This record gives sequence, C-alpha cells and structure tokens, in this order.
Amino acid sequence: MLLGGRALMGLLAVLLLVAGAWASWPAAQHVMFPQSREHGTMTVVRCGEEHCTGPFAPASDNATRRGKVSIERSVAADEGAELPVVVKPGTTAVVRSGFPGLLHAWVPLGGALLLASVVVAGGMRMRRTAWGLAGAGALLLTGAFLLL
Repeated sequence: MLLGGRALMGLLAVLLLVAGAWASWPAAQHVMFPQSREHGTMTVVRCGEEHCTGPFAPASDNATRRGKVSIERSVAADEGAELPVVVKPGTTAVVRSGFPGLLHAWVPLGGALLLASVVVAGGMRMRRTAWGLAGAGALLLTGAFLLL
C-alpha cells in the first residue's frame, strides 16, 4: 500500500511537470529556436488590457517590416519601449526574445515545479528532491519577474 501511494504521487508529480512543459512550449519554441524565424524589434505604441501593439522593424534578412504586431501585456514595457522580439510564423503575434523572453516563456513550468515540489515532499517524503524542485521553480519565476 505504501509503495502504491508513492507511485501514485510520483505519477502526479510527473504529470504536473509534463503539463507545465506542455503549457510553456508554444512560446518557448520561438524563443529557443529563432534561426528560421523572423526577428527584430517592436516599438510599443499602445497597450490594452491584454495586449500591446506597435510596429515591427526587422533585424534578420528573412524578416519583413510590419506596421502592427501584438505582444502580451505582461511581457511589454511602457509605451515607447523597444523590445527584441521573434514573430510567430503565419501571424502578427510576437514573443519577446533573448534571456528575458526565454524565462518568461518557461513561467508555466516554474509554477509546475513549485506544485510538484509539494507533491514530492508531502506524498513521497523526498524532502531534498522537493527542495530542489522548489528552488528551481522559485529561481525561474523570480528571474522572469526581475528581468521583465
């Protein structure tokens, strides 16, 4: 019975980590592998409740200038700021590039690490492993908060 409970908690922890990685991947893939994608800078002109918009100036040879692209408000700075971005293929949506963009893209995984640490500590009684998971999650979330 004890072994079954630990196995179930281990499965739950793995499920949390997979879900965090799955939620992070749609934005992270553009930041981690920008070679074949258009990258440049976006100047923030106007911000709404959820998105900020502005023109896109290309920095790569395969990029084209766009009059209006959008980015999540949580990633954008104040109006007038220039952000390095990567264009999502086939859309006018952009994601922030560089190390701050990479950390922001993996924020869901950071939350999953924190949740999994509670499961590992309480359900599996593996406190050192739980502290490692919690530390990694806290470091990821704090880094994203400070750099953005």
